[in-house]
Amino acid sequence: MFDSLSPQDRARRVKVLLFDVDGVLTNGDITIIPNAEGKGTEVKSFSAHDGLGVSLARLAGIKLGFVTKRNSQVVAIRARDLKIEHVYQGQAHKMDAVTKILADEGCTLEEIAYVGDDIIDLPVMRKVGFSIATANARAQVKAAAHYITPLPGGQGAGRDAIDFILTARGVLDQMIEQYLDADNPEARKADIGQGNM
Repeated sequence: MFDSLSPQDRARRVKVLLFDVDGVLTNGDITIIPNAEGKGTEVKSFSAHDGLGVSLARLAGIKLGFVTKRNSQVVAIRARDLKIEHVYQGQAHKMDAVTKILADEGCTLEEIAYVGDDIIDLPVMRKVGFSIATANARAQVKAAAHYITPLPGGQGAGRDAIDFILTARGVLDQMIEQYLDADNPEARKADIGQGNM
């Protein structure tokens, strides 16, 4: 029965939304600026639209997480600014992190959505209840997805995923109005970040 569910049905079950980072929340470029010590500063660009989408998802009661193979201070900073509940870096086998998140949240695989773009994401995408591929994802990843975002990674794919889930729940407009409500304390503190300051 679960296999016959529509993407909208799957989206309505989501309690936890997880993202890969490179190629999903960024365009996949990894820019390294060398310094005099022979080390480098890594630079990534994130979409502000995705960040605001995170705030909308949180207002709707969805927990959020990043699960990525690379270790990056930039990702840690972005996760802190967006108040991401689950941050797992250095994950060569991403299901290990998902298993921990399942235990922490007390939910099932059917209640997890995952957004990916490359083959390292396939083990998770094949098991979660709602798998999402970005528009720039590899063909194998798109084939495993229940939904493909209209926009590519780093250009609003994360927001596409969130908007789809909230639309399927019938609450997108309501969450937007809550976010815009100046008297809503949760909305006021939702996405105020400091970057490198």
